[in-house]
Amino acid sequence: MASKSKFIDYIDEALEKSKETALSRLFFTHRGIPYPITMCTSETFQALDTFEAKSDDIVLASYPKCGSNWILHITSELIFAESKKKYEYPEFPILECGDPEKYQRMKQFPSPRILATHLHYDKLPGSIFKNKAKILVIFQNPKDTAVSFFHFHNDVPDIPSYGSWDEFFRQFMKGQVSWGSYFDFAINWNKHLDDENVQLLLYEDLKKNLAAGIKQIAEFFGFSLTGEQIQTISAQSTFHAMQAKSQETHRAVGPFLFRKGEVGVWKNLNSEPGNGCKIQRVLSRHFPRSKAEV
Repeated sequence: MASKSKFIDYIDEALEKSKETALSRLFFTHRGIPYPITMCTSETFQALDTFEAKSDDIVLASYPKCGSNWILHITSELIFAESKKKYEYPEFPILECGDPEKYQRMKQFPSPRILATHLHYDKLPGSIFKNKAKILVIFQNPKDTAVSFFHFHNDVPDIPSYGSWDEFFRQFMKGQVSWGSYFDFAINWNKHLDDENVQLLLYEDLKKNLAAGIKQIAEFFGFSLTGEQIQTISAQSTFHAMQAKSQETHRAVGPFLFRKGEVGVWKNLNSEPGNGCKIQRVLSRHFPRSKAEV
């Protein structure tokens, strides 16, 4: 319970900071990428450089709003199914978020540790690669990602809002949003998707066949589970199952983290006429005929 409380307390603190933060002052830049001052600090990034990864750490990499909370839940359930011990989060699970002393405390955490991150491949601490920790990279269609990101900013009461979809879309395309450009993130990770310790997972594939996706994740991280265990985790990990518990697991921000969970929401963007076509036209220039186009 203490671990869940710490997880929720961190979210509450970030929301409290957001109340008094104007959108124009939300970001600070580290190594060329904007990060939210409500969740990240320069001091934490400096400390992260010396973070010591373990070979059995579970690294979950994704751009924001691409299903990171979903994958966190599934991975926690996989650990529980094999060890019979509920996975606890003694720290906020996003690796680059928290105070600089976080990494010293993490040295005492039992294995396997879950390390979620929104960082580019070349921004991760070198010990992750040196110790050959396995990395699961999750991608979602950039059109749905943009829409989800916009709604998160404009629906959560305490987070600075954008004046319009057009304003957000311009900033998204320029990479002037939290954690920077989706496209730079994708290009950076794409160079390493064939590495031995890296596995790609598409959000859309997980939605299409959740049980198969969970089985793929389990096999990649070396979990030996029965078909029955896979089906149980699948039933507990549907969007509706997680949405129903979102208030308990993520408190005030829960309903906004688990808003729709659908594929193709960009087609139904309720803003100015033609926005959906605008998304398709602009993004097609970046990813023509790619898996990102759904």
